[in-house]
Amino acid sequence: MLTSQDLPSKTSSKNRTMLAIGDGILSVIGNTPLVRLTKAIIDTPLSVYAKLECLNPGGSVKDRTAYNIIAKAIEAKIIRPDTVIIESSSGNMGIGLAQVCAYFGLRFICVVDPKTTVQNISILKTYGAELEYVTEPHPKTNEYLQSRLDRVHELLSTIKNSYWPNQHANRSNPDAHYSTTFPEIVSLLGDNIDYLFCATSTCGTISGCAKYVRQHRLGTKIIAVDAVGSVIFGGVSGKRLIPGHGAAVVPALLEPDLIDQCVRVSDLDCVVGCRRLVRREAILVGGSSGGVFMALERLKKSLPPHATCVLIFADRGERYLDTIYSDEWVEKELGDVSHLWKERKADT
Repeated sequence: MLTSQDLPSKTSSKNRTMLAIGDGILSVIGNTPLVRLTKAIIDTPLSVYAKLECLNPGGSVKDRTAYNIIAKAIEAKIIRPDTVIIESSSGNMGIGLAQVCAYFGLRFICVVDPKTTVQNISILKTYGAELEYVTEPHPKTNEYLQSRLDRVHELLSTIKNSYWPNQHANRSNPDAHYSTTFPEIVSLLGDNIDYLFCATSTCGTISGCAKYVRQHRLGTKIIAVDAVGSVIFGGVSGKRLIPGHGAAVVPALLEPDLIDQCVRVSDLDCVVGCRRLVRREAILVGGSSGGVFMALERLKKSLPPHATCVLIFADRGERYLDTIYSDEWVEKELGDVSHLWKERKADT
């Protein structure tokens, strides 16, 4: 039976960002909420907070990256009004770039593959992006990433005045998180952040946050959450069902000396984590966020009591309704695993 004690406490006004009128949609990228998880992590004294990057206007942490890369290139006069932006993306970076390019009136071509979800394709088209489709994985890696990158280079060689943001190697990617993401967390929680859990793909987010920790001499331990089948931290490349999590090649932006620990999570972990978050916390997030949650679940008993942990939830869950949140898809790909998240209904 619900009582007043079950109602969540509101953030005090002194810790809450003042509402403001933004100058265009890009002005509200960042300053995403930080919420304490009160129901998902049980049987532990840890203080666990989620950074809701899913609430960026384009729906993911990649809004920060896309805006910073394009803005810096415009400032440097590398991008002009007639420049064509060309990038490879499985979804979120493409959407972030499509949003930014639509605002600046820039032509954008996004190279996608069969793993790109129907929802993401629709969003890209709605923003006005032109799509180039890669249909076959690269023969050497058996992954689509290299095939997409090869197509990007073909387009760059044939389209005059074109620009490749190159999210996998552009330093403006981690710089976006060094200058905004982690400082936002510190502004709310102070310097006493014990652990940061972050999913890895291009490694822009984790490298930028980790660099901030190192240069400001904070005590935060950086936990990289990688996908089983990813080669970012070694191992053999394998099949991965969740787009945008893990990689078939080691990203140029990876700075392994800044990472304290790597936790590998499976596709099943991601599904279970997402289902538990939406059922327990009413937070609807994407696959890598479920993986980040399960990484903390795995480590929680080994962490110091009362440690403060921050989880970065990279994107929103609506883009995974046909996969992670589809019982039919889950059963087809992973079998009947619903017992892993079904819970007893609350007493009424």
